[in-house]
Amino acid sequence: MSHKRHKIKEHELQGFKYFKAISKMLASLRDVGCERDRAGNRLLHMDQYLSLLLLYMFNPICTSLRSLQQASELKKVQKKLGVPRASLGSLSEASTVFDSQRMLDIIQSLGEQLKPIAHPDKLDDLPGILTAVDGTLLKCLPKIAWALWIDDTHKAVKNHLHYEILKGVPVKATITEGNANEKEVLAQNLEAGRIYVLDRGYAKYGLLQKILKAQSSFVCRIRDNYVCEVLEERPITADGKAADVVRDRVVRLGRNGKSNEIAEAVRVVEVQCKPHVKRRHTGRGGPEQSETLVIATDLLDVEADVIALIFKYRWTIETFFRFYKHILGCRHLLSDNQNGIELETYSAILACMLISLWTGRKPTLRTYEMLCWYFTGMADEDELIAHIQRLKKIA
Repeated sequence: MSHKRHKIKEHELQGFKYFKAISKMLASLRDVGCERDRAGNRLLHMDQYLSLLLLYMFNPICTSLRSLQQASELKKVQKKLGVPRASLGSLSEASTVFDSQRMLDIIQSLGEQLKPIAHPDKLDDLPGILTAVDGTLLKCLPKIAWALWIDDTHKAVKNHLHYEILKGVPVKATITEGNANEKEVLAQNLEAGRIYVLDRGYAKYGLLQKILKAQSSFVCRIRDNYVCEVLEERPITADGKAADVVRDRVVRLGRNGKSNEIAEAVRVVEVQCKPHVKRRHTGRGGPEQSETLVIATDLLDVEADVIALIFKYRWTIETFFRFYKHILGCRHLLSDNQNGIELETYSAILACMLISLWTGRKPTLRTYEMLCWYFTGMADEDELIAHIQRLKKIA
């Protein structure tokens, strides 16, 4: 016996006033995709489509493109979001008509409104914006031919994310097929004035040199069997010892021609730490054992314990990936084409930024759940405000 599909009702959706913070920004996208609409009869515009995507992000009752279409039929949704009734055909077409790259200016503008969240004072006054970079896979249906991964029955896209550590939000994302090279994608998206915090998968000397050429810096984990020419051994300070720093030196990385890939002398800080709990079954460490993280950086004048602290904060992007995939619904892709997936991904970034603007803190599972309870009518506005006020007191 088949289950009857749930039809969304008006009383199950509320909280539309919280979208006003971004509605004026989205209005600038009204004419995107209208170039070929010479008759002027387009009904669904880009700003309206993005408003529906944000509604999808914050309302767990919306689980598919069809449920989003049902929501667009509700008078309350039409009035509060300024959207027309949208057919499935219009919503599907939107993923190819509306240029996802036009959202990047909106993301940048909203990001400029965000203030740094609570963090150690030692991370103030660094010569750049701390930006963690990593990629995560989103599994796709086999019919998405361009999403190359393992084989024809195992397809995936990869989201290459730039995450501002001190603001606790993503600021840039690039969607590729699952097999795309993360180092090459980063090299194509470098910006000036940043401190890129990278794990070992990005440890290519040529890439580190490109970061320097882009007038940015790096804090990157490298392999513990690295080869170098030691230029200076630095003493470990008391703060360094407290941070488990076991070695601090200035070196020239590489040999046999690889030293030419990164011309500048760099700093290598070695930090002793416990291995990640998931790796214990491999025999690489355990409760009584430890391992050494080898971190390369061009920040020669920053204390070694601060370098260790910077790399420790790289894990915030891993926490965000879990939030992104499990909470914002991005495990379920509403579109099969790259532009449509980018529209959904950038909408998820906007949703995270909105949570940060509303609460003054980085997005968390508990806050997202409270917002969802509110948007579905299970919590009233006073309860939501009380939750946000508690967060601000904690901060």
